Amino acid sequence: MKSILTIAGSDSSGGAGIQADIKTITAHKMFATSAITALTAQNTTGVRAIHNAPAEFVGQQLDAIFEDIRPDAVKIGMVSSPEIIQVISERLREYGAENIVVDPVMVSTSGSKLIEDEAQNNLCSLLLPLATVITPNIPEAEILTGMTIKTKDDMLAAAQSFAPKIFGGILIKGGHLADSATDLLYYDGEANWYRQEHIDNPNTHGTGCTLSSAIACNLALGYELPEAIAYSKKYLTGALKAGLNLGKGSGPLNHMYSL
Repeated sequence: MKSILTIAGSDSSGGAGIQADIKTITAHKMFATSAITALTAQNTTGVRAIHNAPAEFVGQQLDAIFEDIRPDAVKIGMVSSPEIIQVISERLREYGAENIVVDPVMVSTSGSKLIEDEAQNNLCSLLLPLATVITPNIPEAEILTGMTIKTKDDMLAAAQSFAPKIFGGILIKGGHLADSATDLLYYDGEANWYRQEHIDNPNTHGTGCTLSSAIACNLALGYELPEAIAYSKKYLTGALKAGLNLGKGSGPLNHMYSL
């Protein structure tokens, strides 16, 4: 059985973060381990409070995992302090981690900011260069690149401008586009577009966490990055189409729709 490590924050409502990651990994019939970077008090209507774990303790979690159940892939989500980012990057280098998917979580679906300003520099300089792929949405890609992204041409220009700063691929998720929901993978100098059908479901809490975890699972199976993303998007589409409706705000997905 493949083992997938998720490094992320805990979502008390169960729709995003560690909880969404574990459900996604389990749905892919793999074993999930976790290193929790923060506790959040949140639900489908927004984030109420964030309590970061001590950086040293995050490092101890990673040591415990890599020294016993070595992961075949690593998904990284919410890392909101510069000290935590530094510890994670040091451990990933030390243990030679493979198949690293970084979802640069900066804002929640409800619009709440989830990363400290000073942590952004560490994220870009220490963590993103280790990634097999990074998976920003358009607002996050705008923060990373300093560019305004309104169209698919803007997405491509942003990806091309940021690509020299990382060694892996960049997947810009196009869900915030006005005219479509097309995603772009810019990888090895080539653009791969993923056109997806419109799904009439306002409940999208945790979609980014779910997609990045699914990509980690498919990379662990040995798929090349473009194919891993295609399979992962198919899984996400199924979870959205299942039409789960919980909570008063943007609700969670049905991660277990295929069971």
